[in-house]
Amino acid sequence: MTIALVAIAIFVVIVLWGVAVYNKLVRLRALVREAFSGINVQLRRRADLIPNLVETVKGYATHERETLEAVIAQRGNAVAAKGVEATAQADAMMTGLLGKLMAVAEAYPELKADANFRKLQDELTATENELQAARRYYNATARDLNTKVQSVPDVIIAGPTGFTTEPYYEDSDPAIQSAPKIDFAS
Repeated sequence: MTIALVAIAIFVVIVLWGVAVYNKLVRLRALVREAFSGINVQLRRRADLIPNLVETVKGYATHERETLEAVIAQRGNAVAAKGVEATAQADAMMTGLLGKLMAVAEAYPELKADANFRKLQDELTATENELQAARRYYNATARDLNTKVQSVPDVIIAGPTGFTTEPYYEDSDPAIQSAPKIDFAS
């Protein structure tokens, strides 16, 4: 009788541990998805600023049509990207093109003095800062999930229940891992 009670108690403890691990994995996966959604929110905010920025630049720099069209085209790609890797690539391309757009703006002192342009530039800077924070948060939640999924004894529950590691949000080009630095003071 005592052996049966001990066996039942051990079984109950193992089941409760399995449920606790599973629930922790579900919570971590939800955090990763929420974090990725946060990146998408900031990318959408940046994409929404771009048409106004392009229109403002267009008024001063009409012969820079190729750069302006490339920015608009990439805006569509950035919004349509699916998955972490595709989103990171589209984000990196957009960051590079925004740097080119700001370089075009640098050549036009009247544009740099334009109140609308300055306001859009400030909003874009704030969005880039939020985007950077969202990327860090995503990578932190992916790290937590990946650690849990790969750690013993949690891997015993993670594998059979379909939990896998999540990719980190990384730019493939180290030159575009930070926002472009443009000096509009001169």
